[in-house]
Formats: sequence, C-alpha cells, structure tokens
Amino acid sequence: MTAPARQGVNPRLPFPVVDEISRHCLQHQEPETVHIEVHLPGGLDPGRLRKAFAEALRRHPRSLVREAPTRWYRRRYEWEVTDGPDGESVTFPVPGEHALRDARIRALRVAPPLTVSPPVRLEAVATAEGTVLLLTVHHTAMDGPACLRVLATAAELYGGRDNEPAAPPGRPPDALPVPSDTPSPWARPARVARGTPGPASGNGLIVTELPLPRRPQGAPYTVNDQLMAATALTVAQWNRERGAGQGRPLRITMPVDDRPRDTGMPIGNGTRLVDVAFAPEEPSPDAVPELLRRTALRTRALKALPRPQLGHGAALLTAPWVPVVCRAALTRAVRRAAAPWTSTTLLSNIGRVPYPLDFGEDAGRAQAVWFSAPARMPRGLTFTTASTAGRLHLALRWSSALLGDADGAHLRDLFAHHLRTTEAT
Repeated sequence: MTAPARQGVNPRLPFPVVDEISRHCLQHQEPETVHIEVHLPGGLDPGRLRKAFAEALRRHPRSLVREAPTRWYRRRYEWEVTDGPDGESVTFPVPGEHALRDARIRALRVAPPLTVSPPVRLEAVATAEGTVLLLTVHHTAMDGPACLRVLATAAELYGGRDNEPAAPPGRPPDALPVPSDTPSPWARPARVARGTPGPASGNGLIVTELPLPRRPQGAPYTVNDQLMAATALTVAQWNRERGAGQGRPLRITMPVDDRPRDTGMPIGNGTRLVDVAFAPEEPSPDAVPELLRRTALRTRALKALPRPQLGHGAALLTAPWVPVVCRAALTRAVRRAAAPWTSTTLLSNIGRVPYPLDFGEDAGRAQAVWFSAPARMPRGLTFTTASTAGRLHLALRWSSALLGDADGAHLRDLFAHHLRTTEAT
C-alpha cells in the first residue's frame, strides 16, 4: 500500500506486475477486455441499479481507479484511486432483437478507457426472457472474479438479500512435484490451426449451455480436470482435421485463483497462470481414462507450486531499473520474440459461481453466468467456463485473425462431444 494521500490529492498505487505487462502490450485491434454476462429472469429499475452499483464500487475502492498521468522518465505506471465514479458506469441500451448481440460486440471491441474511473462498463439489456447484465472490464485493471465480487455487492444493495459466497469446495492435500513424464516447458507448443477468418478485426465469441459433466464418486480427478482434458482433445482433433501441429506438445494455460470470495476479496488481477502440458500422443479419444489420470496429477502439482503470477521473467521486466517507457519497449520486443513459445490455448474455469447474484423479488437471481477471457494472437483462442444452477456455461472466444464464426461453432461442438467422453470412464 502507499502512504496516505495529502489532503485534496487522490492516493496513488504503483501498477502490479500483471497490470504493467498488460499495459505495455495493449493493442487497438484486439482490446484487452473481460466480458461477463449475468442473466436474470426479471426487470431492473434504472435508478436503483445505478445507485447500487455506484455504492458497490465505493465499498471496493480498489475498483475505483484510473491511470494517473505520467512523465516519460517515471519508473512506474500508477493507479489514481478516486472517491467515486468519474461518470455514469451503467447504461440501458434500447431494447431490440439485436440489443444483446450488439452489447457483446461492444464488449469485445471497445474497452473502457483506463483514464476514466472505474475501467468497467455495465449494460443492462432488456430481453424477452428478462434482463442481461453485461459487464465489460478492462483486464489491465481487474479480472473477472474481482468484478463479479463487486457485482455481488451491488446485488445485495439492490435487492436487500444476502449475497455472501457459498463455502468453497474442499481441496485435496498438496500434491507431489510435477510428474517426470510431463513434456519439457522449453519445447515449442502446437498452435491452434488457422480456420476461415472473417473480415472483421478483434475477437469473436460464442456462448453455450451444457450439462455439468458427471464423474464417479471418489474419482481421483475433478470437474476442472475433465474440462482440461476436453480442451486438449478438442484442440488436438481440430489440428488433426487440418493436418497441423503434429509432433508438438499442447500447452494449456490455466489461471489459479486462491483469493477469498467474501467482501474482503482483493480487487484487481489476482490470478496466477500455470501451463498444463500434454505430449503429442496423449490427447487421444482412445485413452481418455489415462488422459484424466495424468491431467489430475499435473494440475494438482501445478496448483500447489508457489510461483509469481506471470513467472519470474515478468517480475524482472517490471523491476523499476529504467523509465517505464523503456521497459515497455523491451517488454513488447520480448513478447514478439517469445511468441512461438506462447501456450496453445487458455482454459479459465471459474467453477461454481460462488454468489447467488440475487437482485430481489422483481429481478430474481442469476440463471446463467458467462465469462470470456481475451483471445489475442498468437494464442488466438480461449475457453472460459462457469457453473450456475447445475449447468455449465461455456464461452469460446477467438481472434478474428485466426478463426471465423463457423470455426467457433465447430469447436463448440467438438468440446461438447469430448466433454461427454470424459463421463464414460
């Protein structure tokens, strides 16, 4: 934390490692946004929602930040913490047949500005089934779970009902070190094979609802392991169909979040990233039980290992040894050089949404919650999952430079098929 601010001056916080790396590598063509959709069965009062969301932001003051002006010789970027929103963060788009589609497109193509507090946009879209709360978060400032915590506080303020998180599921004891049969982290991973990109820039998105995968009582693997195995099988089949990626391991990035979910949850970017690797022959539909066993061993070991959020290299790049603009140029050069070693894809499993997101009698509680993570090249494809009301909500997001809408639909169908195969064991 920083020292108390002088009277009349907003307090400032230096950018953490994750925020600084993201800020260095921003691209207009593929904005660094997190998209969150919360589907409610009823309607919302605009005045009450605006008031509740503004008060929720104040109760989580780390969400009320904007990038402070800086000079070229400064050693760090800084967040300026404000007393309240700089403007209105909540909008109500005109209802219509394509209102939700248009809000999704905005979430993928237009990031909230970092110079305005908060870097979050909330759109309440009226639909025939109720209301969709669509949040667009600038990922440089905050991640999806942190923003969902703010929304849970807003739901409690709006509806007057308890929105405290459910108890987290029990975790197995710490695992042994990463198994020795894991592919080398220095091997260049397979890339997602190019599909049929469309003319538009930015990201594409498809969301779907699936049954939660079943698993035997006492199984040594978790639902997260089933999702990881299904992701590996999906990408492996996609590449086989296109004759690409043969002989190279798959590497799937997995965010790990150890933060508490109560009102004291640290707001910002709080996940650390680990890579789960698979040898070229492992993602085979003929050996799903063995794939699940190996996946479980690797994910448990990786979750238990202490590690900086983005690894030791990122910590070195963000050390304030030269002005921040110089480190920005160096970081972008390193990112370009390391592109061939970037993971194949990312699976972000939020798990069971811990809050009821209950907005009271008229609006009701969340029936579905979707997240999507940025899908910039060279990775170009992300899978994000969450579960609500006993259903799995999957979002596939891709770079429009790599895939098109038909490709996204085919990948969704492949994922649904391979997820079912993980139940047959």
